[in-house]
Amino acid sequence: MAERRMFAKKITESDAFLDMPSSTQMLYFHLSMNADDDGFVNNPKKIQRMCGASDDDFKLLLAKSFVLLFESGVIVIKHWKMHNYIQADRYRPTDYVEEKSMLGLKKNKAYTLDVNKMDTKCIQDVSVGKESIGKVSIGKVSIDKNSIVKDIKEKDIDKSISKKKTVYYPDDEMLESAFQEYLTMRKKIKKPICTDMALHRAMNTIERLSKGDNDLAVKILNQSVDHCWQGLFALKDNEPHSANKGTIDWDNV
Repeated sequence: MAERRMFAKKITESDAFLDMPSSTQMLYFHLSMNADDDGFVNNPKKIQRMCGASDDDFKLLLAKSFVLLFESGVIVIKHWKMHNYIQADRYRPTDYVEEKSMLGLKKNKAYTLDVNKMDTKCIQDVSVGKESIGKVSIGKVSIDKNSIVKDIKEKDIDKSISKKKTVYYPDDEMLESAFQEYLTMRKKIKKPICTDMALHRAMNTIERLSKGDNDLAVKILNQSVDHCWQGLFALKDNEPHSANKGTIDWDNV
């Protein structure tokens, strides 16, 4: 592994990067210094502990897409190829061939998860109670491939959504309507759910908070829509949402 790494000011001096706490920025630099020649890191938790960063620092890097996380626990620095150019005679290919095969490369040389290359085992079925509430999968009949929102810039998000609306809760019309309204609200506040994994986590959050009660799930969704909240929170009857307002629901980022 190389002893020197480079960093692009376009990334490390951007508002998105500088808005993060200094501890989160520090973790990013340490992860980048320990990445292989393709930007992969197989021990992010060890590096996090080594530099004294918190779990929230790591989650914030994931939430802001400065790093991408795979099911194996391996991460990749999203803007690695913008930071580093390694000469062919010094380049050593990554050992994480399977993870690399799931990536695409944007025109600006930033990595992106390519849903067309991802293994179906990475996506699990989602259910509420005993009834299936929609299965998010690749290569199955549950969701048309063209309807999966790819990991792209927010300004291009509408271009990647299929004109055919995906149904997530076919057995409950009210819950389906509430969920679609929540997705619309997220796009209007410029915080769209951009990947099927994020969608999967959102549906898991609904299941966890409602405990299989679809009527309660509708109220939880309506609560977030009414207040333009990005996250999903336990229902608070007749109480201001002071405890959680302004915080990030990491299960639903």
